[in-house]
Amino acid sequence: MSPEPEPRDQVGFDPAVLSLDPVIAECAGRIAALRDDLPDLASPDARRRRVAAFALSDALAAEFTEPIPAGVEIDDVTVHGGEGSLRARRFRPVVGPEARPTILWCHGGGFVGGTIDETLNDRLSAALALASGVQILSLEYRLAPEHPYPAAVHDAVAAFRDAATRAGELGIDAAKLGIGGNSAGAAITAVAAQRLRDEGVSVHHQALEVLPASAEPLGESWELYSTGFGLDDAEQVARLYVGTADPEDAFPLHADDLHGLAPALILVAEHDPLRDGALAYAAALRSAGVPVVVRVGAGHLHGTPGLTARWEAARVWQRRFAHELATAYLTHLPHPIPKGR
Repeated sequence: MSPEPEPRDQVGFDPAVLSLDPVIAECAGRIAALRDDLPDLASPDARRRRVAAFALSDALAAEFTEPIPAGVEIDDVTVHGGEGSLRARRFRPVVGPEARPTILWCHGGGFVGGTIDETLNDRLSAALALASGVQILSLEYRLAPEHPYPAAVHDAVAAFRDAATRAGELGIDAAKLGIGGNSAGAAITAVAAQRLRDEGVSVHHQALEVLPASAEPLGESWELYSTGFGLDDAEQVARLYVGTADPEDAFPLHADDLHGLAPALILVAEHDPLRDGALAYAAALRSAGVPVVVRVGAGHLHGTPGLTARWEAARVWQRRFAHELATAYLTHLPHPIPKGR
């Protein structure tokens, strides 16, 4: 496998010849070993599961994710959510103008977990902000099952509007305020972008990383990768997220009208059960006249783009992500973003 495969919108795959990078196998082995000491990962109590998942995430990040780079200021701020104030963590490159292009970011975690306090999120967000020149405002949105859909979407919409209103205070270039998210956060982001369009709010750009686009399993990728590739419980957590709502309202692919949405970057992992749903959303956006850039990470599983301390392909993913953001937000970086090794 080349460390810098050419981006492509369509991927072909023969499961009989799949060969994952040894770093992925090593990470899977560490997860299995750590699980033995974290029995609450299987707890029926959502809060206890979150605590255990946090511990697992931080242990893995300490081994597999590059540390926070120098040159980034990190602080916590408060923004409006759907039903009160929420924390947000701001990652701001030290060098650059006072008013920065900014992304309101929604972390991953399967709708029922994840937090801006995870080491993984700190390390990746700081590195992405520095490499792209874009300020990241990472939102501590409400989680299911205590707060099912549309709570997190309401939080993202309210926080985006608040950030736009307080642009000067938060160091935001109000003309370049976008939205983005990873995994569950990408689904929340995409639906929030649709709601903001409906409200007449301008969104500069949307960045959707390993997006769960559909309420239902979709495509060959689901058949190939839904078991044993890191998302075995995807359907269960989706049900917890949706609660009593119409599942088609909660996922972006089912929207009746995609016209007029912000330009999109869609980052897809090759061996991800969610791959084909995300590619279908990219195609639907294009059909509606929305500018879309798609990048498929060859050899990647849903959760492997964070393995930056150990795997060149993960570093390539992050460099590409930063490059696309710098292009979308027209930032002027002190050094060109490297391509390849």
